[in-house]
Amino acid sequence: MRARVRQACERSGRSVEEVTIVAVAKTFGPEDVMRMAAAGLTLFGENRVQEARQKIPLCSGSLEWHLVGHLQRNKVRDAVRLFSMVHSADSVRLLEALEGACAAAGKTLPVCLEVNVSGESSKQGLKPEEVPTVLDRCGGLRNVEVVGLMTIPPFAPEPEAARPFYRRLRELREAWRAGSGFPLEHLSIGMSNDFEVAVEEGATLVRLGTVLFGPRGRRARQRGPG
Repeated sequence: MRARVRQACERSGRSVEEVTIVAVAKTFGPEDVMRMAAAGLTLFGENRVQEARQKIPLCSGSLEWHLVGHLQRNKVRDAVRLFSMVHSADSVRLLEALEGACAAAGKTLPVCLEVNVSGESSKQGLKPEEVPTVLDRCGGLRNVEVVGLMTIPPFAPEPEAARPFYRRLRELREAWRAGSGFPLEHLSIGMSNDFEVAVEEGATLVRLGTVLFGPRGRRARQRGPG
């Protein structure tokens, strides 16, 4: 996997040190996480707070965890406790809830704003035209640090189909950087099907699940109901 990331970096004139793999362990157990940790991965992602709440205490304390899925405001306190970064902040109200929970915990939390670049109604995320206003509101936050942007493109079997959405987010980032003063250094883009395209378009965080752990449906059948 690292070789494929390195090759994508070479094609786009980037350094491989600019790209970090987030191993998304959704539906996989602690034993699978530790197998990946033994292979050298140290950063893991979860989609759901409730699953992470059960899994993370059973894994090595030396691992780092990011929340990459949708976050409900009633799960904010647990999210602040469990994760070192949230990729999916999608409203001012959620950012304010995170700010309050972080202040209570004495913690600073980096977040990415999730942007619905495709405009799909089934997708979470801010509309692109909403982002400048949200960034302006974020200037008053003290315990939440907006460090980047995230998006999920429409699913397509061909990796190249994702390129216009990743490129558009990168272009929007340049405009938002200039207008807001936020560096927005991270782009959380790219999953198992299209991460090489994402790296070529500027990804700093790629969220890989199936390509590392295997098909989730097969794993769910092995584990049985629940």
